[in-house]
Amino acid sequence: MFYHVKELQYDAKPSQPDPVYAKKLQEILGGQYGEMSVMMQYLFQGWNCRADNKYRDMILDIATEEIAHVEMIATMIAQLLDGAPAHDQEQAAQDPAVEAVLGGMNPQHAIVNGLGAQPNDSVGFPWTARYTIASGNLLADFRANLNAESQGRLQVTRLYEMTTDPGVRDMLSFLIARDTMHQNQWMAAIEELEQTQGAIVPSTFNQEYEKQEVSYSFMNFSEGEESREGRWASGPTFDGQGNFEYIQKPEAMGQKPELQPAPAYIHGTPPEELRKIQGTGKLEPSYSNQPVQ
Repeated sequence: MFYHVKELQYDAKPSQPDPVYAKKLQEILGGQYGEMSVMMQYLFQGWNCRADNKYRDMILDIATEEIAHVEMIATMIAQLLDGAPAHDQEQAAQDPAVEAVLGGMNPQHAIVNGLGAQPNDSVGFPWTARYTIASGNLLADFRANLNAESQGRLQVTRLYEMTTDPGVRDMLSFLIARDTMHQNQWMAAIEELEQTQGAIVPSTFNQEYEKQEVSYSFMNFSEGEESREGRWASGPTFDGQGNFEYIQKPEAMGQKPELQPAPAYIHGTPPEELRKIQGTGKLEPSYSNQPVQ
């Protein structure tokens, strides 16, 4: 059950309207790594959680906070759109400053949303549930969550650098701090799960069934050997089950593909040897012109 508190989690008060920046701010609302994505990702991970209750409770704690972040950013966008000159094209032509604003703002903010936020990214692409991950394997999901928080924090810090508005920066500084906490939170949860389940997902799959001779081989498929200097190319593996091996020129281990000709009804291109009359090089009809019975 959810209930709404009228006050925001933190202030969302710009110093002055800025419809162009409102368009930019849409990215951390409805973009791939925006607050809507982590909100929905965490909610479904929590609702679907079949593991210990402490994990379900933790996931839903942060999921519910992300709802508050969506509200904060939507409120900020609406206030940045206050007084947006979304009318009077003749005036815009006479006033370069107004023209620049009109040219840079998202016209849908005025036309579709009535000077409000929308569930889209900064170029107007609609938010989609395909951005979210809720697999039921907590280690896999928590790693996805860490990536989401990492990319999200990166984008918020870039937006922080794109404005000098103290009110906007104040809100963004709060979101950046919470992303710091959430990255640490997911790293702590990942470490805990790795200690009990191991580092490889899924831990329940019998490793005897995989091709173990290549389980820990780093294969160099490009020019140069700089990659062999990394931790991934030598030394013990992180699952504790082997040692990394560096292979400079990996050999092909599979067969050369040779596919059978397609049946006539497919109307494909037959192999050359079926199209030539032996000794003449002339093409012969390969397919019947008769209708398929």
